Formats: sequence, C-alpha cells, structure tokens
Amino acid sequence: MAVIEASGLRREFRAPFRSNTVIAVDGLDLRIEPGRVFGLLGPNGSGKTTTILMTLGLLKPTSGTVRVLGHPAGHREARRRTGFLPEETRLYEFLSGEETLDFVGRLFGLPRAVRRKRAHELLEKTNMWEARNRKLATYSKGMARRIGLAQSLIASPDLLILDEPTSGLDPVGNRGVKDLLREIAAEGTTVLTTSHILGDVADVCDEILIVHRGRPILSGNVADLLADAERLAWESDSVSTEARERIAEAFRAEGAELYGVRPPATTLESLFLDALTRDKESHPDAGGA
Repeated sequence: MAVIEASGLRREFRAPFRSNTVIAVDGLDLRIEPGRVFGLLGPNGSGKTTTILMTLGLLKPTSGTVRVLGHPAGHREARRRTGFLPEETRLYEFLSGEETLDFVGRLFGLPRAVRRKRAHELLEKTNMWEARNRKLATYSKGMARRIGLAQSLIASPDLLILDEPTSGLDPVGNRGVKDLLREIAAEGTTVLTTSHILGDVADVCDEILIVHRGRPILSGNVADLLADAERLAWESDSVSTEARERIAEAFRAEGAELYGVRPPATTLESLFLDALTRDKESHPDAGGA
C-alpha cells in the first residue's frame, strides 16, 4: 500500500480583487511507497506547499483525491501517524528545547517515560543536547529548525512531511539533518520533503517530482534521472585517449587500473532548470500560481 497516493489533484484559489481564479495545483498524480525519501521540487509559487497542505488535510482540493496511510487526507489516524515540519518554525519561546519535546509528546498521548527517552534520543540526533535547557527565545534560526525537526519525530511517525527542512542551517547542521533523514528512512519511515537546495535533495532523496506552475513536469528515480546514458565515463589513475574498443588494452599497456565504466551524471540543478525551460517553451501561455 502506498503511503501517499494522490489522483487528479487540483486546487484553485480566488485571486484577490479579481474575478478569475488562480490554479495552484493542476492535475497532480503522486504515489510514494513506504520507506522512501521523496522530494517535491519547484520554484516559488509552483504549488509545493499547497500540495503538502492538501496531503495533511489542512486544505481541501478543488477536485481529485489524496489518501495517506490508507485513509483520506486529514483522517484522524493518518494525522496521528504523521509528523510535520512547516517552512516557518513557530514554537513557544518560553519553553526550553527539552520542554518543547515533552509538550508535543504529551499532545500525542505518549507516556512520560517514552517522552523522556524519545526527547533525549532526538536531542542527541539533532545535535541539540547541550542546548536542551535553554529557552527557545535564545535559539538561533538553525537551532529552532533542529528542535522543530525533533518535535516532528517525537511520536515515531510512519510518515514525515518536511517543508524546507534545511532552511537556516549551517553546513554542519545541514549535514546532520540529511544524515538523520537517511537514518529514519532506513528504519522504515517515509519522508516527503521540499527544498530549494537541490544538492540536498540529490543527497537524500530516492525519487523526485518537479512541479511548475502547478503541474507535474518531471518525475522518477534520482539516480536514473541524473545519469547521462549517451556517454560512458572511464575511471582510472592514468588514461590515454584511445578509441573505446581499444581503451582497456591501452590501460593495461600503461599499467593503469580500470576501476569501472558507468554513465556519468549531470547535476540535479541542471536537470531542474532544463525541465523548467522546456516546460516554458512548450506552454508559453500557461498560467498557474
């Protein structure tokens, strides 16, 4: 069973002071399997956050359906098993980091011993242990972001939805968050994330969907999408420029070792920008948010 399954998803908004509507999401189909890290990519206004809000049941689609963990979006059981980190972290600044995690754990009905154990685990994993007793009012943006991630994980969710999870993080915090996402995915949690930092997406995501002006324009396995099947890269510590059919013999003659032959990869950034350019050229008059 897919963790998230959307079919024909569409969301329209009435434009302020105008009689027409704005299409934020237009005909989105989405299927995310268990244990995958899935990246939802697109420029500002492309419908990413709208899609997340419909998946959470916080916004009703104009048409189409979304099912989460086998239930309609917004179902109580689906919400209970879902962790969420919004793009803007809003927390109670008079609480400490550890108190914040305990408070959220109580909202989920976790026993005190479980709350304490989970809080300590997550404070360590997010590199916030030393700041656990400080009030959130004293936290930097990156520290608040890491506590926000920790609170989204406090109830050991089956699905984790993250909107720009590495926003505001320094390189160390960024790397820690990416490592944590891969760790929880390996443990069976499914992750849906958005990000403007395409290198981060390439590092952690198994699959991606690029949306533009509300419409899906490219999707698939990250490794497959980044591979350039038109060329082969030969890796060696010393190579000549012999023809392909003779290059292995040339390596041996020069005493070099042939480490492997594989398709070279482009970058996710290039793939992303090329996809948007092609879409603009194909649909020059298209609207969308």
